[in-house]
Amino acid sequence: MRIRLVPKRHTGRAFAAALVGLALAAAAWSVVTNPRFQWDVVGQWLTARTIMEGLLLTLWLTALSMAAGVAIGIVLAVMSSSKNRLLSGAAAAYVWFFRGTPLLVQLLFWFNMSAVYPRIVVGLPFGGPELAAFNANHVITPMTAAFLGLALHESAYMAEIVRAGILSVPQGQIRAASALGMTRLQTMRKIVLPQAMRVIVPPTGNQTISMLKTTSLVSVLAIPDLLYSAQIVYSRNFQTIPLLIVATVLYLVTVSVLTLVQSWIERKFSPDGARERRPRTGARTTALDRRLP
Repeated sequence: MRIRLVPKRHTGRAFAAALVGLALAAAAWSVVTNPRFQWDVVGQWLTARTIMEGLLLTLWLTALSMAAGVAIGIVLAVMSSSKNRLLSGAAAAYVWFFRGTPLLVQLLFWFNMSAVYPRIVVGLPFGGPELAAFNANHVITPMTAAFLGLALHESAYMAEIVRAGILSVPQGQIRAASALGMTRLQTMRKIVLPQAMRVIVPPTGNQTISMLKTTSLVSVLAIPDLLYSAQIVYSRNFQTIPLLIVATVLYLVTVSVLTLVQSWIERKFSPDGARERRPRTGARTTALDRRLP
């Protein structure tokens, strides 16, 4: 007996899709045909040397701050899982402070550090002998302040991400490693962290993308990143909207590349070495041949 399956019609879904498509087409037409966007100016400045130098500085600051944030975050996560109350308490206080204060405030604080500590002294504490002393204005430059603010702020979030990855590893494996005579450091390096990477990598990729966009805050310190470079240009030629579009396009392109890299890394750390393909839920069956008794 031949049974014919007819897919259910979704009139409301089709109507909603038509409305969304019409709205998108109208918005795209308005943006393309509006002469005030000055697309010729956008094309002129999209690959300009000043803008490209700002983009390179943004990428460099993102990579450096993210690397330092991940390294510090791993140390904090290990400290937070320690049985020593002082170590775990210090890590918790660090995360509490740097997650609880806005990044912009931290950047301004580091930039004005010389008002609190005019001299940076290296030596023994509590009035001990000084080994070296530096002028804070020479050490805490705007770039140094931006790096410290971004890296320390990011490390607080990475500490929680790494801690979640560590907690995802079954405790039985940790006890088994201890029974085999492995030290806590060996267990963490050879057993825990390799398995925790599957949990750590996806949010770390999201944090990297967020860091790329967050670097725009360093423009308040007059650091010529991508946004500040665009601001310098439109403060001279008064073409604000085209230069903001240039910055937006470059941010979108860079984030898209980082998203592809993140997807590739996630596939590498997946259990099978490749992402499992999801079954197609929208497939339609037009006919089904089945023998009935």
